[in-house]
Amino acid sequence: MSRIVVLGAGSWGTTIAKVIADGGNEVTLWSRREQQAEQIASTGRNSDYLPGIDLPDNLTATADLELALSGAEQVYVAVPSQSLRTNLAEWKPLIPSDATIISLMKGLEVGSGARMSEVIAEVTGFPNDQIAVLSGPNLALEIARKDPAAAVCACSDQDRASAVARVCSSDYFTVFTNQDVIGTELGGVLKNLIAVAIGIVNGLGYGQNTKASIMTRGLTEITKFAVAHGARRRTMFGLAGLGDLIATSESSLSRNFRAGEMLGKGFSKAEVLSRMQQTAEGLSSVQPVLDIAERMSLDMPIVTQVREVLEGRMKPRDFGKQLNLADDVEVEF
Repeated sequence: MSRIVVLGAGSWGTTIAKVIADGGNEVTLWSRREQQAEQIASTGRNSDYLPGIDLPDNLTATADLELALSGAEQVYVAVPSQSLRTNLAEWKPLIPSDATIISLMKGLEVGSGARMSEVIAEVTGFPNDQIAVLSGPNLALEIARKDPAAAVCACSDQDRASAVARVCSSDYFTVFTNQDVIGTELGGVLKNLIAVAIGIVNGLGYGQNTKASIMTRGLTEITKFAVAHGARRRTMFGLAGLGDLIATSESSLSRNFRAGEMLGKGFSKAEVLSRMQQTAEGLSSVQPVLDIAERMSLDMPIVTQVREVLEGRMKPRDFGKQLNLADDVEVEF
């Protein structure tokens, strides 16, 4: 049996650990906070992030990093994207050299604009075929409740992707595979930006026509960005792209949708950040995405409007009135 570790005991890290355990595997969940690890170990619950959810007995929690990583064959990483580089520098000496590292994160690094798999490769020195990405329409609490769902694991090494899929699949969670790491990863990053946009118009009280228009034009926008980076177009219309966009675009469980909704109701960026109990990755990814788009001469009018609202240069009530700035060619499937 593989030695499986999840680093990060927030809602998604805990949920993936639960999924893996529910599939019949022993799994260790590492928390930086000893008090949190002790609570999980003693009560079988992570009440801070998954209230009311019982965790299986074959899920073990610890704050001992060396113990958690000893002999690990699969290492799942679920920390805020902007803290990944710092965390990896600490973890690197303890990660077994032949382990598969699986990114559960959906953000770009501010400054470098690097995807999380790129940060992992740079800091650890691991080859790309040892790094995988798990993404899809995955709202943590729904999956923790065992609502049927699916995701995709991407890795340049198909055997490793399949090994991750086997470990993560259960009777309620199915994992498919592909080798399009760029598309799978960017799908998870970019849909957050459109979810913020849809949250803004929902906060304004606009109806389904507006939200459907932004969702579909937004999908066109982010697909062009991803394809320009080498992603396969079909990936953006699969679980990691369209599927994830649908799941996060109107759910109160979506942090990015909730953040956008608060912006639409008139809260400032600072107020939104102070009220969010968990990280909304879309907020920190807006500027890196637009910086890259500018360098590549890619127009992203919807994401640009999200930035203008975030930075207080556009009033929320004016959001969405400039959809005519988008390319007038309909998306091609």
